[in-house]
Amino acid sequence: MKASHVRKLIKPIESAYSEMFSGRVYRVGRGAVSVRNHSGTAEHTVIGVHGFLENHCYFTQAYDGPTTELILLTCSNYHIPVNGVTPENPAWEVPIKHLEGTIEYDACILNQSLQNLPSTGNIRIHGHSRGGAVILEAIRQWPELYENVEVVLEAPVLPQGKLHALVTTLLEPVSHGMWPWLIRLINSAPQSAYGQTFFGKMNPRKRQLLSKLFYATKDHLTIVRNIENIMEWMARTDTSVYRHVRHGTFLIPATDRILDRQAMLASARTSPTTMRIVETEAPSHFITLDSKEWVPGLETLEAAAQG
Repeated sequence: MKASHVRKLIKPIESAYSEMFSGRVYRVGRGAVSVRNHSGTAEHTVIGVHGFLENHCYFTQAYDGPTTELILLTCSNYHIPVNGVTPENPAWEVPIKHLEGTIEYDACILNQSLQNLPSTGNIRIHGHSRGGAVILEAIRQWPELYENVEVVLEAPVLPQGKLHALVTTLLEPVSHGMWPWLIRLINSAPQSAYGQTFFGKMNPRKRQLLSKLFYATKDHLTIVRNIENIMEWMARTDTSVYRHVRHGTFLIPATDRILDRQAMLASARTSPTTMRIVETEAPSHFITLDSKEWVPGLETLEAAAQG
């Protein structure tokens, strides 16, 4: 990438979305992990890994039970979407050798979090979109850590997957130097101009979380690096990682205009284990935001914990 493009792309983006949060926030490398307080004794642990241009609030309403320990990743160079909490530096943090803004880097944040934070043995890791790839890459890096963990891969970026043709068509003519201009254009346009096409039918929570997408990262460089790395990771990662994913679910939307649904389904079907494939009736890429009814119940976690 040209130095002149990098200079344009590293201009800071101000945070535009946050919610009140009760819990602790730990900095891990250039990302973070937040552990929400729960009112009851924790019976199960859910770790949420958000998608491209999203934040951890994607999961907070889907997992709001009093006995659920909710641990939420903030990917590298993304804004931490919390109010009222000062991040702390944990003693267990170790340096990450990968390039920040990549699936590989964020997989290391996940592995450090899984190794050090859950207080229960009943663990689910739920990743949406790019977050699905982060989970699979984390498993590829450290498969033993996931032997008794359940995963939910929601509308996931998968090995040998593809972007939707509409997204590819939009991205092809965009050079690195055009990104800041393009993002300003998108942010100034009414969401009705593009929202229905990519996001499907809106509801209040969807509108709340998806209206500030292009303010999620700390700079434009992270947006570009995320996109290029997603495409490169899908192309070079083979489906052999699925043999280490023993418990859980692929959640497939009925309509997806962000990722190629057929490529997603074809990749998921190569899984040699007991992973379930659930073809939901969700009308968009954002299954959890469309309806929590498609999120699998937590009663399956004990079986996964027992192997």
